[in-house]
Amino acid sequence: MKGILLVNLGSPRSTSVPDVKEYLDEFLMDEKVIDYRWFFRALLVRGIILNTRPAKSAEAYKTVWTEQGSPLIVITEKIQKKLQKLVDIPVEIGMRYAQPSIENGIRKLADLGVTEIVLFPLYPQYAMSTTETVIEKTEEVRKAKFPNIKISYIQPFYNREIYINCLAESIKEKLPENFDALQFSYHGVPERHIYKTDPTKTCNLNDCCSRESNPSHQFCYRHQCFKTTNLVIDKLNLPKEKTIVSFQSRLGKDKWIEPYTDETFETIPKKGIKNLAVVCPAFVSDCLETLEEISVEGKEQFTHAGGENFHYIPCLNDEDRWIEVIKTLCDEKLQDFYMV
Repeated sequence: MKGILLVNLGSPRSTSVPDVKEYLDEFLMDEKVIDYRWFFRALLVRGIILNTRPAKSAEAYKTVWTEQGSPLIVITEKIQKKLQKLVDIPVEIGMRYAQPSIENGIRKLADLGVTEIVLFPLYPQYAMSTTETVIEKTEEVRKAKFPNIKISYIQPFYNREIYINCLAESIKEKLPENFDALQFSYHGVPERHIYKTDPTKTCNLNDCCSRESNPSHQFCYRHQCFKTTNLVIDKLNLPKEKTIVSFQSRLGKDKWIEPYTDETFETIPKKGIKNLAVVCPAFVSDCLETLEEISVEGKEQFTHAGGENFHYIPCLNDEDRWIEVIKTLCDEKLQDFYMV
């Protein structure tokens, strides 16, 4: 029997400081997120970050929390329920961090008799700290707890036409009538992550991203972000001079891929961009990084710097067209099982 497991990032159980601290500890201690050796990672995370950040993050979570709970969890559950209505096999969800866990999702499917799972990491672009860590964690759980279950993974879909069409249509419907620029803000990663995931070891973070074809592209987060952007720009027939690409959510003093979103918000009003629309295509579900960091903090930064109108464009969330994309990609992967 076959089943589908949708995997997203995860969220604290509540907005209490202890719950946020527990979540951040699991998240930041992942060597795929902060890729220092364990001792130095623990020194940074448990010795410094967890002594100050949980209280601040808890306050931020309170601004986006809903009556049903974490926006990311609630939206992922809505996606699961809508997808379940379109397919005749079981659909469950799991989170890379906190609950419901990946193990919990696999166990639910296994209890229903599922022996072959299509696992869908809900990240359009590949990154060490997203797709890679989900696959590694899942394989760890499978080998330890479910050795007889076969798992097939949906590949990053950043350049798939059905996804680009879906994203472009969603953006087009939500774009304000008048805007000076559309900013694509992606989650940032340290530059060294790009080098670590490059199988060719030739990346220089410059011209290789713009080449038409390069073996490293299938693992290059930066390239995939720019590719998504360019495909959407073409689909919307937007002049490139009216678009901006930036990267948000950097942590610490390490060099992260540029340009930085927050710095962009503070500089572009001086260049005459007073009416700004912002979309976050690294996320398919609205969460703290979009609802608070961009829609609230970003708006404040932009307007304080002289901007006039700031328009945040929501993620795909549980839009019906997005559910259809998920179904199509899952159907394709299910064919792999049938052909074995």
